[in-house]
Amino acid sequence: MEKYQKYRYLDDIATADLAFVAEGKTLSLLFKHAAEALAASMISLKTITPKKKKTLSFKHGDIERLLFNFLEEIIYLKDAEQFVHSKSTVAVAKKGNEYHLTATLFGEKLNPKKQEFHNDVKAVTMHLFRISKTAHGFKARVVLDI
Repeated sequence: MEKYQKYRYLDDIATADLAFVAEGKTLSLLFKHAAEALAASMISLKTITPKKKKTLSFKHGDIERLLFNFLEEIIYLKDAEQFVHSKSTVAVAKKGNEYHLTATLFGEKLNPKKQEFHNDVKAVTMHLFRISKTAHGFKARVVLDI
């Protein structure tokens, strides 16, 4: 069985944007890897100390919209609360007609003197946004507005 990649960045998908593909054997791992790819696109994860935590909870009938909202919340936390994360736990489960997500992000306050910055991500876009089932689990394609 071929091993999947947690995530990889894509070149030449969108001009002035940043794109990545995240993969996971389960929806929970897919969401965790997408959150990691988003965080790593903004700041070097090794420069973030996971000393504070934020717990998030979302639900939605559409799995793609749930991922979109989750990633948007991570950007909101960076912009509004100056919180960035380097580790996370994520659980996604389907209950009835809705998907439920519970996540805990472990990180700290933004600190330009300590952390190595890469991109100032402004938003997740719907351009080419997609979750698909694969032979090894799930794959998401995400384009970020930077």
